Amino acid sequence: MHNRQRLAASDAPDRVGPAKRLTRAKVEEAVAGYLFVMPSFFILFLFLFVPILSALVLVFLKYDLLTPPRWAGLANIRALFTDRRMVTCYWNTLRFMLGATLLNNVLGLVLAMGVNRAMPRLLKYVLRTALFFPVLTTTASLAVVWSFILTRDRGVLNYYLQQVGLQPVAWLASARWALTSTILYDVWKSCGYLMVLYLAGLQGIPGSLYEAAEIDGASRWQLTTRITLPLITPTAFFCIVVSLIGSSQVFDNVFVLTGGGPGDASRLIAIYIYELGFKRFDMGYAAVVSLTLLLALLLLTLLQFWGARKWVHYE
Repeated sequence: MHNRQRLAASDAPDRVGPAKRLTRAKVEEAVAGYLFVMPSFFILFLFLFVPILSALVLVFLKYDLLTPPRWAGLANIRALFTDRRMVTCYWNTLRFMLGATLLNNVLGLVLAMGVNRAMPRLLKYVLRTALFFPVLTTTASLAVVWSFILTRDRGVLNYYLQQVGLQPVAWLASARWALTSTILYDVWKSCGYLMVLYLAGLQGIPGSLYEAAEIDGASRWQLTTRITLPLITPTAFFCIVVSLIGSSQVFDNVFVLTGGGPGDASRLIAIYIYELGFKRFDMGYAAVVSLTLLLALLLLTLLQFWGARKWVHYE
């Protein structure tokens, strides 16, 4: 009996030692992980949270970048209710969001389904690269090229329209076509990115589902509507959310193509915020308008997540 107790006592340190070493290893691993992500958290805090906190402070200040800020109280907030130009910019932004999101997602899905078909590997690689290449190019440089393409007198597009007997269109100088032109450019520039996302979603659908449906006599249309579209809805939901948020913040391409004109025909809310802050030097009111955009995007995203429960197929 005494021998068994002595043996148990001698084994106890061995059982406790590995546990302590394991706990210490976990702590060291956790500390190392936090140290690795610390630079990312610092950059996120510096370039995301600090500007948001600064905007919250500027809401109650009158600041023109040249003189010290002065307390303005609720004057900047009250100015929102009499700013008709902001309403026009939001209306333009809403139309741009709807048009760009719809066309980008439809065209991105169609291109992804086309690239996903059986074809030589080299041809598939070339198609994917060609369609995705505009995403890799700087927006401002491409917008300059498109501004020459869409010019009324010397534009390539109007030249071909005249060749088929149509009248040239003032794509960038007409209040009717300016916003449409910026939407078309955004679709050409961004649909390749969504094509890659949809292509990843299509490749995640098991091929056995298509084989079983074909054995049962399903047509190509039935394969698309009964298998592809329901199972691609999680990817479509992500693409729609990303498209809406991205299109609501578009600035550079519209600024280079039309500058927001003619008049306010293509002036988006991002351009309006820029002009308030860096042309009129009214940083306080610019901060208020930017916060309205933040709240609108937050509400829109929450509505999308709420509505996703009714149409997104997660299984």
